[in-house]
Parts: sequence; structure tokens; C-alpha cells
Amino acid sequence: MALLEMKNISIEFPGVKALDEVDFKSKTGRVHALIGANGAGKSTLMKVLTGAYTHYTGSVQIDGKNVDISSPKDALNEGIQIVHQEVDTVLVPYLTVGENILLHDLVNEMGKKQLVRWKTLHQKASHLLEEMNIHVSSKKLVSELTLAQKQMVLIARAVSAKCRFLILDEPTAPLSHAETRELFRIVRDLKAKDVGIIFISHRLPEIFDICDDITVMRNGEKVAEEEIVQSSINRVIEQMLGKALDEQFPAVNGKTGETLLEVKSLFDKEKIKGLSLTARAGEIVGIAGLVGAGKTELCKTLFGSTPITAGDVLLKGKKLKLKSPYHAVRQGLALVPEERRKEGILVEETVAANLSAANLAQFTKAFSFLDRRAEKRKSLEIIKTLGIKTPSEKSKVQHLSGGNQQKIAIGKWLLADAEVYIFDEPTKGVDVGAKRDIFELISALAKRGKAVLYASSEFPEILGITNRVYVMYDGRTVKELETAKTTEEELLFYSTGGR
Repeated sequence: MALLEMKNISIEFPGVKALDEVDFKSKTGRVHALIGANGAGKSTLMKVLTGAYTHYTGSVQIDGKNVDISSPKDALNEGIQIVHQEVDTVLVPYLTVGENILLHDLVNEMGKKQLVRWKTLHQKASHLLEEMNIHVSSKKLVSELTLAQKQMVLIARAVSAKCRFLILDEPTAPLSHAETRELFRIVRDLKAKDVGIIFISHRLPEIFDICDDITVMRNGEKVAEEEIVQSSINRVIEQMLGKALDEQFPAVNGKTGETLLEVKSLFDKEKIKGLSLTARAGEIVGIAGLVGAGKTELCKTLFGSTPITAGDVLLKGKKLKLKSPYHAVRQGLALVPEERRKEGILVEETVAANLSAANLAQFTKAFSFLDRRAEKRKSLEIIKTLGIKTPSEKSKVQHLSGGNQQKIAIGKWLLADAEVYIFDEPTKGVDVGAKRDIFELISALAKRGKAVLYASSEFPEILGITNRVYVMYDGRTVKELETAKTTEEELLFYSTGGR
């Protein structure tokens, strides 16, 4: 058994102290949960451990000996690996599954100027995929995979190399229930092989199912560390937030008006097959389904990202021409996508630039010059309204936590004032406190008379926030239910093909 210890870790960025003398320890052969609200410092601490940040104070030790981790390669040499939450930032889309899984081997072989044995590489990758029950060809391009498949490929890459400590950052966020069970099986196998797992997740029931120990962080400090059997979900929530959590879901708006959105017999090129639904003014309509049901494809088709091959979309009785997202926005539709870093925000731009991006006309002066004062004024207003934690409106979005990035992805549409808001897995990777803020925001949109589509595989959220729900299975809506009269079991029944 090896012991990993991080002692008195502190790190600062312009305008913010991200970590303040944090201690953390993990043992091989155990699964250690690292949790906290968005912005608590979890990811920053792990970036120190994996060599992404080097301007910190404090020390990292393995079995009592100081180790120098000044780069990701140093971490890899010490047997420390991470499976990132944002899969597209670490996979190479134009390489095959096998090449991505064995990327470390491939780089080492190329560095020695040796011929790459492609047949051996794909045989090795295929064997690993088979062991993990991942049904994907090793010769398939990563660009052709679903989000869930990409996540499993990343996990397979980590498993392929010899590691003593494996960090899983929100690993189950894009996975179905079956895929999550497979992941947990893999985690338990690794634990039995004396690998230490550091498990970062906002899904507390999963943490209590798979983890042995738990460390809770808040505002850049460690506030609790104990064995999981000594804790409880309510206790952890209070430790994360520093207070008891109020009722998670706001009251559902009971005042709905005219039908705003009608979708009739919609088809896209691949996934959507004759889908129909309606949404009224002031109504939150759930789109429930498991991973792969077609929820994301539906959202993208309605937003003009994917061509409609048949069927109609009507807004207030008028047929829409959804040739592109530009046309969708012009006609009153807004989308907060599932993959926020890839599709929902401009990570290299400032908070202000992101918040004004969806409605630049509001901030444009004569000769198309941007009115910076107006942009700043509105940005500060949205930052305050949504409770976005940022040093200033000039801060780059890439430096903010996942929950704050999601608030920005939503906030930009408040200035555009759309008629229909489409949310695709809006709480993925978001802590319980930020979830409540997002639910309040969505509820407020409904109370303003907007129609909301809420697509999610989190059935408790569907039950907590929606008026009605359509259950999707294999690209179709197979059942329409009144939320107040259904249950999580019924949603699961229809989402798995039950009739």
C-alpha cells in the first residue's frame, strides 16, 4: 500500500487565492472522494498533483518522500494519471480509438524512431476494450464517437498505463446507468489491484456507493476528511455549503398560456425519427431519456445545428426556417448545450465578451463599434443577478469553475430575450448549490412567459422542475406524462423501451 500526501498546498491567481494551505492524502487500494461546491478548489488541487500548475507552495510526498511534479510527464512517471471531465480537450479526434487509448505507448515508440506495429496496437487496444466491456471498434475514429464513448476511451487510456493513483474528474456525468455500473466495476477491479482512486463527483449517492474515504473542500480550504461510513449525504451538503440546503427545487409555475412551440413529425439525418411535442408559454417541458436516446440530437436539430430532413417546427403558429443557429436565434430560440466548454462558451474570452456574444446589436454603436461601457454595465448586472463568482467582468472564462461557466452559458441568453429556451443537461458537473441557482433561473424564465425545454437523464430533476415530460427512446417520444402524476420508476420504464 502506497500513501500519497499533499501538504500545505497554496496557490494564487490574479485576484483570487484558489488554495489556502490544503492537506490531502490518498492510499492505494482505496477510493477517495474529493468534493466541494464549484470553485471550492478541487480541480485546482488535482491540477497541482498532475503537474498542470507549478507555481504553488507546499509539498507532494509518496510514502514519506518528496516528489517533484513540475509537468504532466513527471506525474505520469510517478504513476499519477487523470481522466478529465472535458473529454474533447484531451482526445485527438482524427486518430482512432486504439491510437488514443495507447497514445503514451505510441509517443514513446515514435520518439525512439521505431516502426509502429499497427496490428499489435489495435489487438492490444481491442483486448483492453473487451476486458472493460466497451463495445467500440479500436479502428473507429474518435470524432465519430458519442460523448459517453469518448469518456470510456479516456478511462481505458488511463487503465492501459501502469498507474498507482488514478484521478476521475466527474467520470459518470456523460454515462448511462449501465455504463456507470461498468465504470464502477472497473473501479472496484483497480482497487483490488491496489490502485488508489481519487473520485471527484457532484453525484452524492454515487460517492456513498463507491468510495471508502471523503475529503470536503470549501472556498479553497479543506473543511472535512473522514471515512465514508462516518458521514451522510446531508452532512456532506452542509459541509460543502457551510449551511443547511434549502428546498432544492422552486415551486412549479402553474400559470401556462398559449402554445408557443410545436414540433410535428420531426426527422434529422440519423437519430430523430418522427418526433412530435408542444410547449406552452410559462411551461417547463421535460425531455427525459437515457444516454443515447436522442435528447442532444433533438436540441441541436431545433437550434438549427443539424439539418431537418422532414417535419415542421412552429413558433406561435408560424413555421420556422432553421437553416442554422443564426436563424434559430433570429426567430426566438436559445440553446444551452450539454458540452458547455466546446459549444456553449468562448473559453479564451472574458466574462463580459461571453455575456454579450448572443446579442451584440444591443452593444453596437454607429459604424459597428462596440459600446464597452454598455457591455460592462449589462455584464455586471448579469454577474450580480446570477451570482457568478469571478474576480471581474474582464476575467477569462477558462479560469472559472464549471458551475460559473454554466451560469455564463445561460446568462448570455437573458440579454437576447428568446421565446423558447432549450436546456441540454444543464446541471452536468454542477454542485448542489449552483444547481439550485440554475433551477431558480429556469423557473424565473417560465414565470416571464417563456417556454422551456429541459432535456436531462437526471430523472429527479425532471420530476422536480417540469410541468409535463416527454420520454424519449431511440430517437422518438414514446410517452407524454404529467409530471405531478408520474414517478422516477415510470420514467425509467418508458426510457428503457417499456410499453
